[in-house]
Amino acid sequence: MRILLTEDDEMLGASLKKALEVSGYSVDWMKDGEAALLATETSKFAAVILDINLPVKNGLEFLKVLRSKADVTPVLILTAMDGISSRVKGLDLGADDYITKPFDLDELLARLRALIRRSKGKAESVIKLGGVELNTVTKTVLRTGKTIMLPAKEYKLLAFLMESAGRTVSKSEIEELIYGLEEEFESNTVEVLIYKLRKKFGNDFIKTMRGVGYMVVK
Repeated sequence: MRILLTEDDEMLGASLKKALEVSGYSVDWMKDGEAALLATETSKFAAVILDINLPVKNGLEFLKVLRSKADVTPVLILTAMDGISSRVKGLDLGADDYITKPFDLDELLARLRALIRRSKGKAESVIKLGGVELNTVTKTVLRTGKTIMLPAKEYKLLAFLMESAGRTVSKSEIEELIYGLEEEFESNTVEVLIYKLRKKFGNDFIKTMRGVGYMVVK
């Protein structure tokens, strides 16, 4: 899943980006509100981690514009502004959750997972489809009860397909999921990853929708 991180503090932003990537997310890191808004116009994100004190356009202005466009991407505010009025204003403008700095990383990751699950209409952290069981918290995958070890990119793709079960996912969506805005990739990377997943989970688990993309059937 792809996360939009907005944070102008270089040290905190870098450490958060690394922690999110270790947890299996693709991360686009923007350091001002205007750049963050532009990113939402060109890419789809599973969630936004939003600092309020951003340059150019602050976090509350970003949130107001985002929601005015009927964009319902889950937003988790992460800020040093811990006053009740700031918290209320952020939630009233459409934020889904609020964490103040300093914060516990495990709590932030847990709240982020919960926001994403709720946005997809899921309350549980375990997805079960076609004999495959994927736990989004522990990042473990079982097939007919046996653990399947997956490299990071394969896990990201499998989780995305299973969370999108019943919907055709395009190649461009997968490319955005796996790579950040500035990363380059081979033209056949998606096909190679699909091939590797089919070898581990069966050719029928991931269906090719010709000319459209791929789908895991519910």
